Amino acid sequence: MPDMLNADLHCHSTFSDGTLSPEALAKRARERGVQLWALTDHDEVSGLDRASAAAAQQQLAFLSGVEISVSFGETTVHIVGLGFDWQHPGLRAGLARTRGGREQRARDMAAGLEKVGIGGAYEGALRYVGNPDLISRTHFARFLVDTRVCRDPAEVFRHYLVEGKPGFVPHRWARLQDAVQWIVQAGGMAVIAHPARYHLNGGEEHALFSSFKDYGGQGVEVVTGSHFPHEYTTYADMAKSFGFYASRGCDFHSPGESGTDFGALPPLPSGVQPVWQALEGRIVHPRPPPQGLAH
Repeated sequence: MPDMLNADLHCHSTFSDGTLSPEALAKRARERGVQLWALTDHDEVSGLDRASAAAAQQQLAFLSGVEISVSFGETTVHIVGLGFDWQHPGLRAGLARTRGGREQRARDMAAGLEKVGIGGAYEGALRYVGNPDLISRTHFARFLVDTRVCRDPAEVFRHYLVEGKPGFVPHRWARLQDAVQWIVQAGGMAVIAHPARYHLNGGEEHALFSSFKDYGGQGVEVVTGSHFPHEYTTYADMAKSFGFYASRGCDFHSPGESGTDFGALPPLPSGVQPVWQALEGRIVHPRPPPQGLAH
């Protein structure tokens, strides 16, 4: 596949913390000019059967995807997996273990919010959850916005859901080594998601990238919805320095919440190697429409 492909390899459906179905996401991506698409739900691959079928219906090239939550020191880091066998038993078992602590964490978050006068938050957040095993801070944020406690999700996080605030509860996720190995053993490529979001200092970031590479990681998101333009260049240079492939994805969650939509990202910077070139053999290409039905 060419370097300048309109690929979007990071988004979320109702199977984790998005608000659209896999079918609606595939349609939206296609309508906005995406040529290669991946669904990357948090710690969950149950939506990939439907996503693959929807991509075929929309004549979209498709890669399997997932976004795994990882504890690296005191920081939660996200690792995207691309192009793997989503039926692989080791991967599925690892993801099930990672999801396991979310319910108790959510109940503890609700208890913290109740202490400051916000009752019913657990039950309220559940109304926004497609998969109860994946209840998250995003679902609490939607509840607090819709009940007019806050104006928008950013205000919710600032006042209630970050460290030191009433609804914050830390969680120990998968180890970096384990997450990378689950992806690699299932035949895929591990990619560091939106690295600028972690606000690591130079030494911490170098340690993350070095450890990730040692464990078998091969890619980094260079162009993504939460990066500023100057960070595209920063992480393109990091990709070249570490010998990583470069990925691209808007991290879309919802039409009303996501700052970047499908089709709105700039191309990858020149001089990087796109992940889709390394994963060509794992891309599911759409079949051409039957003769006479093309339009």
